[in-house]
Amino acid sequence: MKLKDVEVVSKEAPFKGYFRVDRYHLRHQLHDGGMGAVISREVFERGHAASCVLYDPDLDLLVMIEQFRVGAYAANNSRWYDDETSPWLIEIVAGIIEEGENPEDVVRREALEEAGCMVQEIEAIHHYMVTPGGSSESMFAFCGCVDASNVGGGHGLEEEGEDIRVFTETPENVFAMLADGRIHNSMTMIPMYWFKENRKRLRAAWSKQLK
Repeated sequence: MKLKDVEVVSKEAPFKGYFRVDRYHLRHQLHDGGMGAVISREVFERGHAASCVLYDPDLDLLVMIEQFRVGAYAANNSRWYDDETSPWLIEIVAGIIEEGENPEDVVRREALEEAGCMVQEIEAIHHYMVTPGGSSESMFAFCGCVDASNVGGGHGLEEEGEDIRVFTETPENVFAMLADGRIHNSMTMIPMYWFKENRKRLRAAWSKQLK
């Protein structure tokens, strides 16, 4: 079934703030034929985004960031997390795609703003929907070749309230963080599992030492 199999009866925006919520009244084609009844659904609109695994193949290091996330703070107040779970998340760089930008532009910009890294070679990983049950957001994931020899310290845009700690880790340490749950956000987990499978190939293709 395709987009043409959905009929939007009406749509309004009950909330507009830093983000937006749209309410759809729609019906759609059923699997056994015919159109279903009109249903109402709210959709969280925050735009589309792009993320990037930053990898130095010569040093065999990953550039990671850590920053406060209000969504993680709210989630940690639920019964599924204990008091030891931190709303400061270990992540890869990412950002919202602004008007007139393409996803690759975004990850190159965010790598500079959030980590002080210039992306050299770049490879697309995947384009996926983040939470399609209630949000329109999709993520374009990349892996970028960087020089991590002078990476570290604090970064981020003060006008956006960003306070970002930048650090390097060996791939083995990052994989261990994935395994024990210290990294538990899908924006980082999905591309990093791809990197785990492609690390050897990327290092052979990108490393000056191995050429």
